[in-house]
Amino acid sequence: MKKLFLPTLALGFLLASCGGSSGSKGELVGVKGKKWYPEKPYGMELIPRGSFVMGKAEEDQAKVLNAPTRTVTVRSFYMDDTEITNSEYRQFVEWVKDSVVRFELAKLSDQLGLTPADGGIGEYAFASADTTKISVYERYMLDNYSGLGPTGYEGRALNKDVDLIWDTSDYPDEYYVEVMDSLYLSEEETYNGQRTIDVEKLKYKYTWMDIESAARSKQSRRKDYIRQEELKIYPDTTVWIRDFQYSYNEPMHNDYFWHDAYSEYPVVGVNWRQAQAFCHWRTKFKNDDQKSRGKQFVNQFRLPTEAEWEYAARGGIEGGTYPWGGPYVISDTGCFMANFKPQRGDYAADNALYTVEAKSYEPNDYNLYNMAGNVAEWTNSSYDPGAYEYVSTMNPNAGSSQNRRKVIRGGSWKDVAYFLQVSTRDYEYQDSARSYVGFRTVQDYMGEEDSTQ
Repeated sequence: MKKLFLPTLALGFLLASCGGSSGSKGELVGVKGKKWYPEKPYGMELIPRGSFVMGKAEEDQAKVLNAPTRTVTVRSFYMDDTEITNSEYRQFVEWVKDSVVRFELAKLSDQLGLTPADGGIGEYAFASADTTKISVYERYMLDNYSGLGPTGYEGRALNKDVDLIWDTSDYPDEYYVEVMDSLYLSEEETYNGQRTIDVEKLKYKYTWMDIESAARSKQSRRKDYIRQEELKIYPDTTVWIRDFQYSYNEPMHNDYFWHDAYSEYPVVGVNWRQAQAFCHWRTKFKNDDQKSRGKQFVNQFRLPTEAEWEYAARGGIEGGTYPWGGPYVISDTGCFMANFKPQRGDYAADNALYTVEAKSYEPNDYNLYNMAGNVAEWTNSSYDPGAYEYVSTMNPNAGSSQNRRKVIRGGSWKDVAYFLQVSTRDYEYQDSARSYVGFRTVQDYMGEEDSTQ
């Protein structure tokens, strides 16, 4: 009887879990999931789907012949209304710093065999160290997956319920001092009595799946296409010195990223790989909150493709030279329309010397600020002069992991008007950081919340 009973029970469970006759009356009703209420991402604007003539419809003054016109179509997406600011990127840096410090404290606590009950550094022990209060699933993950990575601590959750202590006079014990001392610059590297965190140790580690390679390969093992990234994420502030020879830019090097006076200015000194890491973190940061509130995950934030960027920059104006249409860079009231270099040697004629605040000048018709000038912007596309000849006309993108040249768009504060044109293409190498290149992110559109619900 037992042998007959178990399969019958399993079959009953299968019918119930797959929408069997119970409740569906034998009809095909589909699998019932949670009600999904999408929301408009904070600080983003919806760019409606559409087609446009991509490329240089106007005269190609530089004669580079890399942007022949063709009609393409892009899907709907959200885009940041401004470039990512210093303040927003600092949120990323602070999150990484917090995680690095907590990991080092937890690691030493584990090595010393200390727990929260011991006080001091033990309060920062891994959250999964107390196995008396974890679920069956957490115990399974701990037993089977922790300790399999390079650090030996993969799978161990950080304890974020206890505040970190930054005031040296309040450090709880000598072990805490040891950890913090290892993360700060040595005394030989400090001056003016200011000792700071060693930014070389602020590394962000994440994994992603190379879906495009997986889709085009005959291999079927998923793990072969999971990529691991670990990189330093602090902006390179020395770009203000290295980008310009025989030029006094030390104040920008010293203050631009960290000082509150520049919080709403676009972040620079961030290379393409760091911009990608920021996108991954922003997705994780949002979805961690979604998970805590029992809500469905949002789709990923990412860099725009070259076609998406140009489509958004045009703001719905067909054949426009600039985001405001054009063909002039001065309004009918005599004011410059963007932050760029108007004349040889004259950077300040447009009322700006370097960058300006991200919400400066008038936005385009999609309510996007500084799609021309201020800082050029990274895109997700690789640069190939002949790309327009072979990319698809539907959501075109010349993405290639082998091509280290990545497209930047929009021109910057140090560029002449030609680079501000919505159709002008330029590039930088993916590991290059510049004082005139920043970025903004996009997110695929999946519908809007029904306000009547």
